[in-house]
Amino acid sequence: MKFLKPFYIQNRFFYACITLLVLFVLSFVFPQWFNIVKLLFLVLLVFTVLDILLLYTAKHGIKGSRHLPEKLSNGDENPISLSIDNYYTFPINILIIDEIPEQFQVRNFNITRKLAASSNIKLQYNLRPTERGEYHFGKLNIYVTSVFGLIARRFSFDNNAMIPTYPSFIQLRKYDLIAISNNLNQYGIKKVRRLGHTMEFEQIKEYVLGDDLRTINWKATAKKNQIMVNQFQDEKSQPIYSVIDKGRVMKMPFNGLTLLDYAINASLVISNVALKKHDKAGVFSFSKKTENMIVAEKRTSQMNLILESLYNISTDYFESDFGRLYADIKRNIKQRSLLLLYTNFETLDGLHRQLPYLKGIAKNHLLVVIFFKNTELNSLITKRAETIQQAYDKVIAEKFAYEKRLIVNELKKYGIFSILTTPEDLTLDTINKYLEIKARGLI
Repeated sequence: MKFLKPFYIQNRFFYACITLLVLFVLSFVFPQWFNIVKLLFLVLLVFTVLDILLLYTAKHGIKGSRHLPEKLSNGDENPISLSIDNYYTFPINILIIDEIPEQFQVRNFNITRKLAASSNIKLQYNLRPTERGEYHFGKLNIYVTSVFGLIARRFSFDNNAMIPTYPSFIQLRKYDLIAISNNLNQYGIKKVRRLGHTMEFEQIKEYVLGDDLRTINWKATAKKNQIMVNQFQDEKSQPIYSVIDKGRVMKMPFNGLTLLDYAINASLVISNVALKKHDKAGVFSFSKKTENMIVAEKRTSQMNLILESLYNISTDYFESDFGRLYADIKRNIKQRSLLLLYTNFETLDGLHRQLPYLKGIAKNHLLVVIFFKNTELNSLITKRAETIQQAYDKVIAEKFAYEKRLIVNELKKYGIFSILTTPEDLTLDTINKYLEIKARGLI
């Protein structure tokens, strides 16, 4: 039974049998072929037995291993490495079928390679997860055939490996330099001129050539009998909160990821940038109530806390309660903070229902409402209409796109900042807005 379990008959064997069957039938018409066909049948049996002996003489013919990273990055291409060692003393062909997690729904995964005698090969393939959570790998199955290719022997390795999928830490590393410099034009970061100078006092020092004459401290000058100036430093340690709407409006999918996942990935990156800018970073989510709250701090373990909190956020399909959000912010966040609110409004009426609460939040904090363009509408708008129905659909799509721009103007009317962006550009646009706010000294 142990012999039969990894034993597989290949297509080449069946093709040979079908060919011999046809020749046996034809030998009734051409009797002189009968002895030749019998000889071919014996040759097939000999080669089959020889193939079995070649594959099964070695107890451990090959060794295979799968090398997984500690965690997968959601929405990014993650490399999975394979290592195959051939202990046979002859060349072999291998078919690799890795039992990848069910979330990918890949049912035709296979890799074919040729291995020389007593050799090693390293392979790599990529997986792009679109959901956070645990991903369970099954067995790494390797089917080995010899040069005859009649019989295959299966080897199985690495059973039941689990790997968690976290928000996109690959993006976090990608944009890490943005926290150091505001002049990364290749990433779309805009240079913003700083207005005025900050009001966080550092020290009084002697005047040197080049100091701003407007910072002269006349009282200290009179006491010291020499010109003294006030020195200021950049304002730091401002609380930056990523507020994530996890209601049903954020379940809309784009390119395999939901709007919620795009918001979570952007929150992770902007939190890292804020910490590198010496600000305090925090996150929380809301729907029917406020959850997953990480208070804005500047400690070394803050990014790990934020990462673990974002890992557990999921959509609950309820309509988000902005009134509860306003009350919780007023009760829990006492210091003036920058609030990056990730949500989505499709219509102006939808905004008007929540506008009183947004105005209330903006009275005590600097609020930036981040919502999304519908990229499917853009393709419909740019497509040429050839029928009446297509023209009607195009007009409706233009109406919805125009209403998104009206939402931006409506928020601006009440002094609320906004970002209207595509899901793909969310991270860049959010970093741009944060750097702009920092440069203008608004927070």
